[in-house]
Amino acid sequence: MAGRISDEDIALVRERSPIADVVGEHIQLRNAGGGNLKGLCPFHEEKSPSFNVTPARGYYYCFGCSEGGDVITFVRRMEHLSFGEAVERLAQRVGIQLRYEQGGYVPGREQGERSRLIEAHRAAAEFYAAKLADPEAAPGRRFLSERGFERVDAERFGVGYAPAGWEALTRHLLARGFTAAELVKGGLAKEGRRGPIDRFRGRLVWPIRDITGDVIGFGARKLNDAEDGPKYLNTPESPLYRKSEVLYGVDLAKREISKQSRAVIVEGYTDVMACHLAGVTTAVATCGTAFGAEHIKVLRRLLLDHTGSQGEVVFTFDGDSAGQKAALRAFADEQKFATQTYVAVQPDGLDPCDLRVTKGDAAVRDLVASRQPLFAFAIRSVISRHDMSTNEGRLAALDAAAPIVAGIRDRALRQLYGVDLDRWLGFNNERFVMDRIAEVARATKDSRDSRGAASGRPREGGPGGQGPRRVADLTDPGVRIEAEVLKLAVQRPSLLGDRFDAIGAEAFTRPEHVALHRLVMEAGGTAAGGAGGREWVDRLLALAGEDLRGTVTRLAVEELRADLSNEQRYASDLIAALEGITVSRAIEQVKSRLERADPAGGPEEYRRLFAELNELERRRRVLREQAAGS
Repeated sequence: MAGRISDEDIALVRERSPIADVVGEHIQLRNAGGGNLKGLCPFHEEKSPSFNVTPARGYYYCFGCSEGGDVITFVRRMEHLSFGEAVERLAQRVGIQLRYEQGGYVPGREQGERSRLIEAHRAAAEFYAAKLADPEAAPGRRFLSERGFERVDAERFGVGYAPAGWEALTRHLLARGFTAAELVKGGLAKEGRRGPIDRFRGRLVWPIRDITGDVIGFGARKLNDAEDGPKYLNTPESPLYRKSEVLYGVDLAKREISKQSRAVIVEGYTDVMACHLAGVTTAVATCGTAFGAEHIKVLRRLLLDHTGSQGEVVFTFDGDSAGQKAALRAFADEQKFATQTYVAVQPDGLDPCDLRVTKGDAAVRDLVASRQPLFAFAIRSVISRHDMSTNEGRLAALDAAAPIVAGIRDRALRQLYGVDLDRWLGFNNERFVMDRIAEVARATKDSRDSRGAASGRPREGGPGGQGPRRVADLTDPGVRIEAEVLKLAVQRPSLLGDRFDAIGAEAFTRPEHVALHRLVMEAGGTAAGGAGGREWVDRLLALAGEDLRGTVTRLAVEELRADLSNEQRYASDLIAALEGITVSRAIEQVKSRLERADPAGGPEEYRRLFAELNELERRRRVLREQAAGS
């Protein structure tokens, strides 16, 4: 057994893995003020950003789905790893050699499965790239040259060649210490009659990388069309490679996608290469599958799209019927984007790669610049199938296009496209066209509602629904003050001083808040927290039970509600307000007891309660004067 990773190394991995950098490899983060960063949550669907990162304390928290933790937790969740595998992944990223208790340095064969498969794919990519220079790879080099790619371009994208032999890569990787089981599991080899054989043979090979730049699979093109097998062959589904989530070129394009707020979707590896070389550096492609919902999630996190965003997603398709069908399939998912979605179609049917060869780099850039809104393209594509010279043909075109217009969620945009549809069909009767669209919309809604009722599907976010969990709405002013004081106790305990510790748990009304106060006291009180920071939050989390860890993480990340230009006064006002609420609550209790007391039958008890009430009233006046003076 490898043993347990030493605590010192785990701490070092955390220290050298800034959470903003690691999270930023997966989603676009923007400044949210107060030292926080914000982006679209990678763990649930959302329209506006609720995923917060606090670099100073090294934690993240999503206020939409309540997911939170540190950099190791994030990597575990994103890549479906165990704790040890996530630490190994981060250690590898920053070049830390881990030490394992009960065994010293762990040998390569004892690393986590994912790390092993990543290493195998990296070695395979290097092997294929080196083989592109061999005499046997001449057809591959010729293929690239005919498409306008030079040797330096192949090196930039890591293009390689898989030898035609049965076991060239397999023997190479086995000699490097990888096992046959690992090669098969990762999709680099497959079982033959006498053992594992190479999956890719005699093909030009493109390494497919995840968003962080690790090779997770390959796409391979046949060089001899007379040979058996598909033209393109991809890595099968594996622990690393899930084709529904993979976008070729995303590792190269991610920063420009975020910077330009634009993503260009093309159809093949050579199209991605051509676009990047022509200056369209936001191009990506799917890998052996249609563009779908999981791909949308990847792009939305990079675009940080939300209502009002000016981001763009541009689909490029061939001008033939197959290309039009592909565009219409994309239309079905269009409204999962909040960005503006476009289609760029080359009339002569050239894809970006061929376009660059025949007409140059500028033509590729012009293709993207000539984009048209996806709604308009979808409507025009449907209309083009009908005979516009007859009333029957135009009415059929209207009925075919009406569902597309009716499906546009934005009411104003739906109205405008209705007007366009009337003009394109030549009716010159907007009311007639809009009524027809409204009929289709009502029929579609009724059908959808009846299907939902029949299936018994719950409303999203309702009881039994699948919507994200929400943090309880703190509508009571007193409860909000409790929460803000506790937030200070987690983030800046020194600002509260001894007053927080002196208040006592009875100042808090919600059970969660009472438990948090006790947790802070168990950790040594706010005096022990000092200025806060990572170590203090770590101490609280170490002492917290499972039910409290999420709350501690949320409070460590959540932005304070006030302008902190004068932090000390802000904290003093908050603690005074909480003390005032506590005193007011005690006053009401004493008054209630006084009403029930008998001055004649128990004069001493009555006088004691009356004196207690006077002291509480005096204390409340002092607190109010302090608040007014601030």
